[in-house]
Amino acid sequence: MSKERNERYRQGMQTRREVLGAAYVDGKEATKTPLDEPFQELITEAAWGHVWSRGTISKRERSMITLALLAGLGNFEELALHTRATVNTGASRDDIMEAMLHVAIYAGVPRANHAMKVVNQVFEELDGGSV
Repeated sequence: MSKERNERYRQGMQTRREVLGAAYVDGKEATKTPLDEPFQELITEAAWGHVWSRGTISKRERSMITLALLAGLGNFEELALHTRATVNTGASRDDIMEAMLHVAIYAGVPRANHAMKVVNQVFEELDGGSV
């Protein structure tokens, strides 16, 4: 790895831990295989080091953008992961609802409807069984 790449990776890993939580990242690191190691390096450096680590907008704002994109594209497993991460990013439940309203208008009600089901399931999990 080049010096710049090492720094991007280091910063990406730090940001990834801040957003997703150390336990989640440690679990991913512990289970990576030689096959998916290049992919894990790519997302750590590119998504977390290049994008999420930028100081231009807050992690709360990035979180809302990410939730809307994941819901709009139908990436519901990742939507659940990033909904859990709002505990670390500062995006409130009201913020998430605002993002889902945008999804309904710009990506379609069926996508937003399913996304709300996923979001509600995560809230129920986080609340210990009640929303």
